[in-house]
Amino acid sequence: FKTCPGRVLCKLPCSGEKEVDLAVQSAKAAFKIWSQMSGMERCRVMLEAARIIREQREEIATMETINNGKSIFEARVDIDISWQCLEYYAGLAGSLAGEHIQLPGGSFGYTRREPLGVCVGIGAWNYPFQIACWKSGPALACGNAMVFKPSPFTPISVVRLAEIFTEAGVPKGLFNVVQGGAATGQLLCQHPDVAKISFTGSVPTGMKIMEMAAKGIKPVTLELGGKSPLIIFSDADLENAVKGALMANFLTQGEVCCNGTRVFVERKILDTFTKEVVKRTQKIKIGDPLLEDTRMGALINRPHLNRVQGFIKQAKEQGAEVLCGGDLYVPDDPKLKNGYYMRPCVLGNCKDDMTCVKEEIFGPVMAILPFDTEEEVLERANATKFGLAGGVFTRDIQKAHRVVAALKAGMCFINNYNVSPVELPFGGYKYSGFGRENGRAAIEYYSQLKTVCVEMGDVESVF
Repeated sequence: FKTCPGRVLCKLPCSGEKEVDLAVQSAKAAFKIWSQMSGMERCRVMLEAARIIREQREEIATMETINNGKSIFEARVDIDISWQCLEYYAGLAGSLAGEHIQLPGGSFGYTRREPLGVCVGIGAWNYPFQIACWKSGPALACGNAMVFKPSPFTPISVVRLAEIFTEAGVPKGLFNVVQGGAATGQLLCQHPDVAKISFTGSVPTGMKIMEMAAKGIKPVTLELGGKSPLIIFSDADLENAVKGALMANFLTQGEVCCNGTRVFVERKILDTFTKEVVKRTQKIKIGDPLLEDTRMGALINRPHLNRVQGFIKQAKEQGAEVLCGGDLYVPDDPKLKNGYYMRPCVLGNCKDDMTCVKEEIFGPVMAILPFDTEEEVLERANATKFGLAGGVFTRDIQKAHRVVAALKAGMCFINNYNVSPVELPFGGYKYSGFGRENGRAAIEYYSQLKTVCVEMGDVESVF
């Protein structure tokens, strides 16, 4: 692999009806073996997969950088989170259990936690390898098989994950990869032998998947978009708040669903905060994502870059002020001249009714908005159809907990942002979806409960 922005990396055929059916049937056969293994047996295989990923961290991170365009610095973090995810669920695999309930007269009942069957994972292009691990980790720990479809924009690294699972010792076909776009996804969602669908992506696509799943009464996990608020109070540690705002807006070129792109700043520190954010933003090193000192790589493709640029143009037309960035960036290296680079953008003079404040841009664009009171900012922060995340920076711990309790969002941060350890559930409210990735909560979405009632005496009959 070499960095080759704007040029074709490889070509993959889209999986049609025949290939999708083969993948599902193969997974179905593997499920019969995997689901009958003990939790400890599954644990050992998953730990081996985690070990291989950890051992090949640099190779996989490089592949992910070329696959996606993010900096190698970030890609390494993604790969670390990936093996940690598999280790975490390997640890849970041996502890999955139901409960025993004592009933009158010596009778009793018990519950069994059972796998669903063949689960489908449909991933997004911003965290291709990590999302595949987030979905396959709990699925496999619970005894399921998985057929995974990566985004057609980032098809490469998930294939390596499939190879790693095979090397680790999962039954052949337990984790299959199919390639393609919407048509392939539709075939997966409508396949009669698919038991569950987990999707990460846009709201419109999530709606379509939910509709298709409804026809087969299939459970769905949806992790969709966001327009999350980040609230900076005047008593916050300014240095920490500035760093938090950069983390909340510019990771992976701003292509992160939970980014805190509506930055509400208490008016008395607005000028100081804004000046420091602009200063730090202008220093972000853009360029070849494989270089160690690069902190912002290329956006995913030309249409998306044009879309982000369109939001900035519209913001200016609606009265926002571009305080820095927003323009295309052409690196000095001639090999990178066709790359999809832009300078990270900070918008001032923003109003709540502007398109750049209401709609998800999914690019390196931060909107700064002043506020005066806690009550006011909470009302404005919650005035959105989304509810994926939210953050608050303050030294007042009571205020911090009070604010996050009032935020209508599934993932909240206090004095940090975009920290997502695998031990903590991740997911949204409202249009940002439902169900949870990560943590023990994910087990609920990749398993089902069976209740057994045992009578130790004669049946009491009313007949």
